[in-house]
Amino acid sequence: MDDAILVINSGSSSLKFAILAQAGNQLVVEGIAEGLGSSAGHLTIKCDGRKTVQELTQADHKNALVKINSWLEESPSLKSCLKGIGHRIVHGGEFFSASVIIDDNVIKHLNECAELAPLHSPAHLKGIEIAQYLFPTLPQVAVFDTAFHQTIEKEHFLYGIPISYYQDYHFRKYGFHGTSYRYISQKLEECFPLSIQQGVLVAHLGNGASVCAINSGKSSDTSMGLTPLDGLMMGTRSGSVDPSLIAFIAEKEKLTVEETIDVLNKKSGLLGVSEISNDCRLLEEAMQAGNVKAKLALDMFSNRAAKQLMSVATTLNSIDHIVFTGGIGENSTYIREKICTNLKAFNISIDTQKNLNASRGDISSIAQDSSSSKIWIIPTNEEKMIALDTINLIKNDE
Repeated sequence: MDDAILVINSGSSSLKFAILAQAGNQLVVEGIAEGLGSSAGHLTIKCDGRKTVQELTQADHKNALVKINSWLEESPSLKSCLKGIGHRIVHGGEFFSASVIIDDNVIKHLNECAELAPLHSPAHLKGIEIAQYLFPTLPQVAVFDTAFHQTIEKEHFLYGIPISYYQDYHFRKYGFHGTSYRYISQKLEECFPLSIQQGVLVAHLGNGASVCAINSGKSSDTSMGLTPLDGLMMGTRSGSVDPSLIAFIAEKEKLTVEETIDVLNKKSGLLGVSEISNDCRLLEEAMQAGNVKAKLALDMFSNRAAKQLMSVATTLNSIDHIVFTGGIGENSTYIREKICTNLKAFNISIDTQKNLNASRGDISSIAQDSSSSKIWIIPTNEEKMIALDTINLIKNDE
């Protein structure tokens, strides 16, 4: 195990981590620090089939990483195998079209585009700072959710607002989930080599959800915009709404603009419509028990995903493949079938039995023979992509 990489995903109130080896194929350790910023933080670590949970007396990013480092020091053979650290970074603005080794100039650019992701960027920067202090000899790499979408053409990423807002403030569509889409594109090519020259639609469906059109291996359009709020209806996010709705909600509910955006980010989507949960599994159980709002929420989620798929498909020459990934995309037979039913006008049809019988965690082909597009389930692995980018950049820098 001579190429172990520590992968860090530092969020606003949590910090996920994993150690991967063997070119990202071996998951050695994984864990999460939750409740950061609260009085009830804890760190969960899974290794060798065992799970340990430790309290975080001071629940912040620094102490979470200090605890992780302490755990590693009790496994010196593992710590000595670490060759680098890969950080998942949500927003790289227009500065970064690929992963990079972190240096002072990268930190400078991350600070400059931090206002574009105010919930995520401060946590990312904090995670990098603390990791550099705790692991001073290890090279560190930034892997950006936005980088894969830097190939989108200007007519697709600009908003229909005064262009000076883009020139002065860089207000534009950036898109997210790019690391996942890059992984899916590569994995699909392994299954179907011709796909790298074809048109591919990917639906990354989870609590956060988006779609992407991939033309000859490059992103040509995606549903998320300046922020992850745009596009599909999601677990707690509304997705695209009439912008005037913000003013109406603020007036009727006596909220500030910031409070209204918070409603759209945290209290809408599957949760807001169902009034039950943002968990698709719980909603499907409720739907089967006859809950009308649960069914409505799931059907709205599916309808909007289908519409957004066809919206980004306008950048393709043909729709040769549709791929479902993410927690919902990989596991919900109902959502997959509902989305494909909504695409029947495009001669896209799912095989019900193949859909139902698809093995969880495996790659499956689930289209009917008569479908004009191949339909796939491909589990994503963003951590592996981060580990691979980190390994490759370190080797190239030696």
